[in-house]
Amino acid sequence: MKDEIDLAVHFEKAFGTRPRIFRAPGRVNLIGEHTDYNDGFVMPAAVGFSTYVAIAPRPDRKLVIHSKELPGNFEFDIDHLPETRIGAWCDYVVGVASVLRESGLKLAGANLLVHGKVPIGAGLSSSAALEVSSALALLSLTDTSLPLPEVAQLCRQAENSFVGARVGIMDQFVSCMGKAGHAFFLDCRSLDFRLVPIPAGLQLVVCNTMVKHDLATGAYNTRREECEAGVRAFAQWDPAIRALRDVSVDLLDQHANDLPTTIWKRCSHVVRENQRTLDAARALTEGDLARVGSLMRESHNSLRDLYEVSCRELDVMVEAAEGLPGFCGGRMTGGGFGGCTINLVREENAEDFAKRIAERYRAATGICPQVYLCSAEDGAQLVGEPRSGGM
Repeated sequence: MKDEIDLAVHFEKAFGTRPRIFRAPGRVNLIGEHTDYNDGFVMPAAVGFSTYVAIAPRPDRKLVIHSKELPGNFEFDIDHLPETRIGAWCDYVVGVASVLRESGLKLAGANLLVHGKVPIGAGLSSSAALEVSSALALLSLTDTSLPLPEVAQLCRQAENSFVGARVGIMDQFVSCMGKAGHAFFLDCRSLDFRLVPIPAGLQLVVCNTMVKHDLATGAYNTRREECEAGVRAFAQWDPAIRALRDVSVDLLDQHANDLPTTIWKRCSHVVRENQRTLDAARALTEGDLARVGSLMRESHNSLRDLYEVSCRELDVMVEAAEGLPGFCGGRMTGGGFGGCTINLVREENAEDFAKRIAERYRAATGICPQVYLCSAEDGAQLVGEPRSGGM
C-alpha cells in the first residue's frame, strides 16, 4: 500500500489531480524457455516486483508520460502518435497506446506517472509489467473493459510491432493472469492454461547476475529466425508442421543430419524443452521436487549448449547453487545473455541460501549480485482510486 500512497502523492504534486493506480507484476519462468514464440509450453509465475501506473484524464488530446525513476518527460498527441519507437523507455507506453488506437479502441488525453519496481534488464520482464499496467490505465479512462487475455495479446503486439522485440505471449499473459501461490502452465498456441500449486514450504529465490541484456537487440530475434528456418525445413517432411511445437522428438532425431548444425541445435532445444515443461508441471503437481530439479538443470544445460543464450555469469550462478542446503533446483530464466537464475529452495533454508550463493558468485566473478526472496503473486489489477481526502 505504501507504493500506491507515495505514487498518488507524487502524482498530485506533479499534475494537481488525484490518480487511479494500476499494478502489473513481473514474472519469473520456472521452465519452458524460448518455447513461447514457438507455440509451445511455458510455466512462469508472477512475482512480487510490480510496475505501477498512475493516471488521470486531461482536457486535451495529449499523452504526458513521466516516471519516478527513469529520465525524461514525454508528451505526444494521441491522434499523431509515432509510428515506430523513439528509443526511450516511454516506447512501451506509447506502443501500447498506438496498438489500442489501431485496434479501434478509444483513447483519451491523459497524464501518466510510472513507478517501476521490476529490476530492469534482469530477465524478470519489466517491459511486460509496464505494458500491461499502461494498457489497463489507458483503457480505464474510456471505461473500456477487455478480457485480460485480450489485453495480454495487445501488449504483446505493441512489443512486437512497435518496440521491435519479437517476444512471445508468455510475459504479458502471466502479468495479466498470475495467481498467488501458483505457477502458471500455459499453452502458448491455444492460450489454455492451468494453475499449478507451488508446494507449501518452497521459496522462489531469484539471483540477479547484474549482467544486463536488451531483448530488442539482434541475438533474440536471430534465435527466432533460426527457429523459423527449422520450421520451414520440417514442413518439407511433414506439411502439417506450423511451428516447432508440432515437431516430435522422433521426427527431430530422424532428421538430425539433414539440418545445418546450428538450426538443429535450436530446434533440439525447443522440442525437448516443451517435453520438459510438460513433465515439470506434472512433477510439481505431484510434489516430486527431485524430478523438477533434474528437469530444471537439463533445461539450463540445453539453453547453454544448444540454444546458446547463457553466459559465464549465468553458468557460475547456476553452479553456485549446487549442494547448498535446501536447494531443490535452478536454472537461468528469461531471454538470456545475462539476467537472473531462478531457484527452488526450501523456505527454512532460503535466507542462508541467499547469503551463501551471493558469496560463491562474488568470489568467482568479482560481481556483487542481488538476491531476491520471492513468492508467486496475483496478476494485474486496479490498486488505487481517487477519493476525497486521499488514496
